Amino acid sequence: MLSQVVELIESKRSFAITSHIRPDGDSLGSSLGLYWLLQALDKDVEVIMRDPVPHSYQQLPGSPKVRVTPGVDRNYDAVFVIECSDITRPGLVNLEKQYVVNIDHHSTTALFGTINWIDSTASAVGEMVYNLCKATGVRVTKEIAECVYTALITDTGSFHYSNTTERTFKVASELVRTGVKPAKTAESVFASYPWSRIQLLGDVLSTARRDTSGRVACMRQTLDMQKRSAASEEDTDGFVNYPLTVAEVEAVALLKESAPEVYRTSLRSKGDVNVARVAEMFGGGGHRNAAGCTLTGPWEDAEQRIVDLLRDAVDRANGAQDITEDALK
Repeated sequence: MLSQVVELIESKRSFAITSHIRPDGDSLGSSLGLYWLLQALDKDVEVIMRDPVPHSYQQLPGSPKVRVTPGVDRNYDAVFVIECSDITRPGLVNLEKQYVVNIDHHSTTALFGTINWIDSTASAVGEMVYNLCKATGVRVTKEIAECVYTALITDTGSFHYSNTTERTFKVASELVRTGVKPAKTAESVFASYPWSRIQLLGDVLSTARRDTSGRVACMRQTLDMQKRSAASEEDTDGFVNYPLTVAEVEAVALLKESAPEVYRTSLRSKGDVNVARVAEMFGGGGHRNAAGCTLTGPWEDAEQRIVDLLRDAVDRANGAQDITEDALK
């Protein structure tokens, strides 16, 4: 599919790039990296998003050029959709009417594009953008390098997650040789939050509980907590990872209340515990050790349901029987 993307870029002129609502490091880093790649080829290109660039990523080269819009309001030769599980994830009206190129590294992604370039061996879409530079003959500039490096460190958890490979480090090494300053980039992304993050984190951590096995943890983030702290959505990045620092904990769920009885749920795990399979049961998806989905219902019911499924996933990873649909009942 990479060859199809290269052929499209070489033969067409006008492009847009977008990604999911509430953009993160990989979605923005990859989108802007692709933007600079297409600029180098003298293409007519812009990055469009439904939501603004979060504070942590406003240092990325080209971030002021991101146009915030509720929909696709002009015709392009193609729209690149970065790291989205389905066509609705960008939240853009009329996107489905465009010629869509779907680029992702999640194996659970729907094949919604006219061209679907899915590489589940890539640690981040940023790594795929790097490969696209090589395939098109575009020199990896400092702008591209900084964007792609941000994609790598955010989607690998600073090279902590299981999606980190030898290839990831080879790409990162070349990006550093191009001029990326790892410490400076890491500080911009991970150490530039407001005090409201600390206040919200304290509230969320106070809800942390483990199941009877001690191997599954769960936390809550209520709308009231976020209101009291005046924290933004991006301030919650990484909260779900804290319980995983406990040696015995193998899987974690963080339920974020987005509306009464509706919870955007982040799942994380260690080793062979596959939380992507759990997320898929609720229409979500992701990687083996990092996934997400939406739960509904009363707090206690939703929490118990996801904890039971995570415990089944932990048992499975340790040699117990596979998760079955009966666990959902």
